Amino acid sequence: MMPIRAALGGGGGGGGGGGGAGSANSKVKYSRLAADEDGYIDLQFKRSPPKVPYKAIALATFLFVVGALLIIIGSLLLADYIKVEHPDRTIPVLIIGVLVFLPGFYHLRIAYYASKGYRGYSYDDIPDFGD
Repeated sequence: MMPIRAALGGGGGGGGGGGGAGSANSKVKYSRLAADEDGYIDLQFKRSPPKVPYKAIALATFLFVVGALLIIIGSLLLADYIKVEHPDRTIPVLIIGVLVFLPGFYHLRIAYYASKGYRGYSYDDIPDFGD
């Protein structure tokens, strides 16, 4: 329920500002709302432009690049293009590469689609890590 204003005229008094002759509220003109209006305006419901999480996108890019490099190196190790002393250590490189690559790819894909304005994608879907 909205409070009812006692004074609808010019002078200061209510609100915050002291109510003196030089206050900012002394020049504010009030008018009654029409009986059919509920006090809301369309501007209240407009969405603000999205905040781009640059740090999260940079982290996703880093994860994507490092994961891709680990996958490439692991594949080369597994195919024996790069000679190693212990070939049983190539599978963990591939697994770590996939585990690092997937979140980076996922968040970069969301960022790309959000930047292009595709329906259903927004920067709100990317965690911003408390920025």
